[in-house]
Amino acid sequence: MAKWIGVDLDGTLAKSVSTMTGGIGEPVPSMLTKVKDWLQRGQPVRIFTARAGDPKQVRAIRAWLRQHDIDKCGITDRKDLDMIELWDDKARRVEKDTGKVCSGCRPKPSNHSSLDGAVVFTDC
Repeated sequence: MAKWIGVDLDGTLAKSVSTMTGGIGEPVPSMLTKVKDWLQRGQPVRIFTARAGDPKQVRAIRAWLRQHDIDKCGITDRKDLDMIELWDDKARRVEKDTGKVCSGCRPKPSNHSSLDGAVVFTDC
C-alpha cells in the first residue's frame, strides 16, 4: 500500500465552526494549497477525522472535498503503518520511545525530505 499523509479536517484543513451546526468551515487556504500540491504530485492524502465514523458526516466531507477540488483524498479515522505524516491542530510531538513531550524540535535529519521542499520540524 502507498504511503499517505493524514490531514485533520476541523481547525486544520477547514476553519473551525460551531460544533452545534455540524457543518464544515471554509478551507484554510495554505492547507488547501498543500493538499492540492500533494495530490498533483501523486501523493496519497487522507482526511483524518473523528467524523469518519458517521456515514452522514462522510457524505458531507466527500461533498466538501468535491467542492474544493480535492476529492481524490481518502477519508479515515484510523492511522496505520503507511501514514508518514499527520497535520493536525491538536497534535503534540512526543519523543519516540520516551513519552516525553518534545521541548524543542529541530529539522529532520538530511536523510529525510519533506514533500514540499520546506524544512519540517518534527524530529526531537
